[in-house]
Amino acid sequence: EEVPDAVIPSASKKITSISSPLRAIVRLRRCYRGLKKSRLHLELPREKSAEFVHTRLLQRQLSLGRTSLYSPSMAFFNQSGFESSQYFTFDTSVEHYSVKKCRRKKSQRKSRMVLYPDKTKKYLPAEEKSKAKRCLLLLIVIIFFQILNAIENLDDNLQKYDLDGLEKTMHREVFGQKAAVEGIVELLKDYLATHIHNKPLVISLNGPAGVGKSHVGWVLAKHFRSVMANDFVLQYFVMHHCPSGVAPLTCEIDLSKKISDMVTRAEIEEKTPLFILDEVELMSPVLLDTLGRFFEPNQTNEFLNAIYILISNLGGAEITKFVLQNASTELLHQQRGAEELLSIIQPVLVGVHPLWKAADIIPFVLLEKSHVINCFLEQMRREGLYPDQKHIENLANQLSYYTTGDKQYSSMGCKQVVAKVNLL
Repeated sequence: EEVPDAVIPSASKKITSISSPLRAIVRLRRCYRGLKKSRLHLELPREKSAEFVHTRLLQRQLSLGRTSLYSPSMAFFNQSGFESSQYFTFDTSVEHYSVKKCRRKKSQRKSRMVLYPDKTKKYLPAEEKSKAKRCLLLLIVIIFFQILNAIENLDDNLQKYDLDGLEKTMHREVFGQKAAVEGIVELLKDYLATHIHNKPLVISLNGPAGVGKSHVGWVLAKHFRSVMANDFVLQYFVMHHCPSGVAPLTCEIDLSKKISDMVTRAEIEEKTPLFILDEVELMSPVLLDTLGRFFEPNQTNEFLNAIYILISNLGGAEITKFVLQNASTELLHQQRGAEELLSIIQPVLVGVHPLWKAADIIPFVLLEKSHVINCFLEQMRREGLYPDQKHIENLANQLSYYTTGDKQYSSMGCKQVVAKVNLL
């Protein structure tokens, strides 16, 4: 039978009215499924096992299967949706999930390589100029120039006192005391290298009579008067400035005034005064106490910039004994021998007065016969006499000597040389 044309439009209208809601339901289910899948991927930890994943998927299947209770048409769509969800989500093992996540991280990493066009030149990026580096470089330059200026000032200070010339003069005029001369010059160089000190320089020249101690004091006074003014050198002889008839308190006041006045004038002109005190063994305890107070470090700055030369025969007997006992050995010319001799002399001097604790002790040893002959030659040249070698040896033989082995040491040094030459 032929279907009337009027019936066909009504049937198509019924199908259209049914399919539109179904299409909307299908679209909603697809969106819900996509959200569910993404949430499953986010909530799935790495530590979860495959059984846990399978359990979650079964629960999802059951929830999707409940839609079959409503209508057979919905069950059809649920079945097709279930199959489609199986295609996208069922293959979700832990290994597959970690591999996918690793690939996603690798794809997110940016390449650090800089790709330059073929036609352009490659240049390094310009470095930013740092102000801190400039300031640091400027500070280093300033410190360098300050150190250089300080070194130049030290050299200028030593050149002002001409200590090299002093050393040559002492080696030329002082016989048989090479170690003592070198020790004195070394102490002066260390002290005069700067004008800032924490204590005065005290040098004690000790030894038997006639070995050159007073002559060294005379050479030092002459040299420092030539490089400085006469006002900054004081030669104090106890027998002359403080004779036996004068009260010790008067000598103390006089010596204190002389030292204070000279130190004050030297501080104004930035110079170092020199005090040469001879015959110290004849000083009274009052004078020794006064000198000891000037040697202390806790004083004002002007009293710290001063040089004191103490000349005495104290310790001469100990030096004579040590030299005669070690004449056959080379101990006298070694550093060990000098230290041993110093350890013998220092307790003797400190026993006389504690001021020698602050002093640098320079021992003067006995002079050999050859040194006495040189003393005769030098004195005859000063007097304008012709130095006859045989005549000088005859004069030297008239003196007394200590004989030990093949060496002869003068018992009075060169003390009698001047008197012998004056008789010529």
